[in-house]
Amino acid sequence: MIKNYIKTAFRSLLKNKGFTAINVLGLALGLATCLLIVFYVFDELSYDRYNIKADRVFRLNTDIKFGGSENSYAVSPAPTAAALINDFPEIEQATRFRDRGGFKVKKGNQNIQEDRMIYADPSVFNVFTLPMLNGNTANALKEPHSVVITELIAKKYFNSTDVVGRVLTFNDTAQYKITGVIANMPKQSHFNYDFFISMPTLDESREDVWFNNNFNTYILLKPGADYRKLEAKLPEFMHKHAGPQLQSILHLTFASFEQGGSYFRLNLIPLKKIHLQSNRQAELSSNGSMQYVYIFSAIAIFILLIACVNFMNLSTARSSNRAREVGVRKVLGSPRKYLIAQFLTESIIITLIGATIALFAAWALLPLFNNLSGKELVVTPQLLLWVVPVIILLVIIIGCLAGSYPALFLSGFQPIDVLKGKLATGFKGGRLRSFLVVFQFAISIILIIGTLVIYKQLKYIQNKDLGYNRDHVLVVQNVQALNEKAKIFKQEIKQIAGVQNATLTGALPTGGYGNSSSFFKSPVPDQKNAILPQVWPVDEDYVPTLGIKMVAGRNFSKQMLTDSTAIIVNESAAKLLGFSNPLNQLVYRPMDNQLKKLKAFHIIGVMKDFNFKSLRENITPMFIYLEENRSSLSIRFNSANIPALLDQVKEKWGSLSPNQQFNYSFMDQDFDALYRSEQRIGTIFIAFTSLAIIIACLGLFGLAAYATEQRTKEIGIRKILGANISTIVGMLTKDFIKLVLIAIVLAVPLAWWAMNKWFLQGFAYRQDIQWWILALSGIGAILIAFVTVSFQAIKAALTNPVKSLRSE
Repeated sequence: MIKNYIKTAFRSLLKNKGFTAINVLGLALGLATCLLIVFYVFDELSYDRYNIKADRVFRLNTDIKFGGSENSYAVSPAPTAAALINDFPEIEQATRFRDRGGFKVKKGNQNIQEDRMIYADPSVFNVFTLPMLNGNTANALKEPHSVVITELIAKKYFNSTDVVGRVLTFNDTAQYKITGVIANMPKQSHFNYDFFISMPTLDESREDVWFNNNFNTYILLKPGADYRKLEAKLPEFMHKHAGPQLQSILHLTFASFEQGGSYFRLNLIPLKKIHLQSNRQAELSSNGSMQYVYIFSAIAIFILLIACVNFMNLSTARSSNRAREVGVRKVLGSPRKYLIAQFLTESIIITLIGATIALFAAWALLPLFNNLSGKELVVTPQLLLWVVPVIILLVIIIGCLAGSYPALFLSGFQPIDVLKGKLATGFKGGRLRSFLVVFQFAISIILIIGTLVIYKQLKYIQNKDLGYNRDHVLVVQNVQALNEKAKIFKQEIKQIAGVQNATLTGALPTGGYGNSSSFFKSPVPDQKNAILPQVWPVDEDYVPTLGIKMVAGRNFSKQMLTDSTAIIVNESAAKLLGFSNPLNQLVYRPMDNQLKKLKAFHIIGVMKDFNFKSLRENITPMFIYLEENRSSLSIRFNSANIPALLDQVKEKWGSLSPNQQFNYSFMDQDFDALYRSEQRIGTIFIAFTSLAIIIACLGLFGLAAYATEQRTKEIGIRKILGANISTIVGMLTKDFIKLVLIAIVLAVPLAWWAMNKWFLQGFAYRQDIQWWILALSGIGAILIAFVTVSFQAIKAALTNPVKSLRSE
């Protein structure tokens, strides 16, 4: 029986090659797109799951409100880890990271800049799964000036992994003993480092200071412990340990501190949620977004639904072609269940062929998708172990769902009605078919609007006046490697033709720099006169080099010796300080952890607010002050010959430090990198939207072909009676255009709501969805539908009516 079903199904499919090709192509495109998105989503959801104890690992976060500023950090105070273990028996282990940037590592006569370095507690191997290839996890990071490296680094510097006991030289002077080699870290980790330096090397790791937040702290709970119950105990924990220091510093209890509108709170986030649900200051790497996972998952489902809708539409539309077959089968005694089985078999065969093509198409398109998404997805045996069963399950589900209505609809025909020709044919009479066309185009319109909104927001980001000029700025990195020659390097660079100015500092708005510090409006610390701004060290050339505008006062000057205690504040800080005229006013900065020594700074200028963080965040108060910082040299140039300028800068670098690696970037490219994920999302969105439209058009094309076929004789008669081509085209397209108009009415408010909620609300600075975007999407959908349908309509209108009526 099954063999007969399959044979009959193949015979029917081959008889209707056009129908089969459209359905197979539509399903293949839909499934291939769905597979690629599933790969992406699976990769995003797999972060940190390589850790065997991932379900029991949590990171400690800090939320602070003080001095009118609210900040959320992924770091906490140095003594927190040890205190947590002592106070809470449900905590099995705790470990800390401290990211202080990279070092130059000596290899022969060359110094190589390595940025993937971090300080770590010895307990890191008890919390995270970092397989040791060589060495002992029990004592690998116990001694100062010891380091554990990855297999990649071991081979890079020694051509071997048997390097325990060897020594690496950092920054030409500091020597670190290698005490272990671990396997290379998985890509799916929210932190990814090659050098783990022993925490005992850092003096600050032993400080008992509860109001400095510099350490990424993780805890491992004992099996069965509830992290929410532990989290509820953290306020009391902070009162106990930080309370005495707060009393000593501000002469306030925690209760009084919070009554004054301030707070200092700890909370926990599960390890597996960090990558997609955490976007705090001092994250160990740029994280993903759960919103994008939801958006792409929705797109995958929508595209799959469009492909299934195509199949259902085309199957029911061609019902008249199968009606006599069904009638004859029923007259000959075929039960309805056999007819249902026959049509479901056809559906599953089409789905199976489409799925097979989709699987190979997804594999072939994976490199292109990786390039678009910035991923490194590969087809592995482990991946195939779950992909193949899922594909088989999808074939059965999609085959049954897509074929269910046609099977029930066709098998339900009454033989007498069929043989009398009383069945509705063609496009008219198919309410479900009309609903499905509306559904298809509503989804397509939502995707078109989404694409335009993302594109418009990215354009807005690229063209927004940020308050500084990022164009034509060359950033030479790791200038601290030049030591005292850094200033000489700056002066020599300024002599190059085409160089307008240069500033020596690592505090750049595109560099991810962040440093907040307390200031007070009076020499007596009090939370009522406190402010917690970003505090950036700069030189006297910072403001003119970045093109920052001054709205009051002046810039720093070499000639003014008093500028060593001068600051420039931004407009947000000036507003928060509340001075009627901030110029020459004094503010006080604590110079010790107990706030016993305060240094007075005088305000010499107010600079225009500029976006020193992502456009996802509002501009917050900022102070800049004169202090030496050699992290990088930013060079403003007006030369059109950039390669020649680069050569001259490299030459100056090489003359001062021939063995140091030269690294550079351009500030506008660094800015673009901040929004690379959005740019990739936009590109992927365009690609998937295009595919969704193609699939929808395939279905519409097939529907138009069958609608035209059913009205062939009507068209012939109308032509004989004098109807012209435009009249016939209008007659055949108006029914479809009506459905697209209904789809527009339904889709526009849904798209407006979804893009505001899921995308735009993530930006503090954004463009509202403008009316023309909605109008353009609707007009585009109408044009696409009209072109698709009119192709068949014009073809029918041009047919000789004699041929149409020959059978009459």
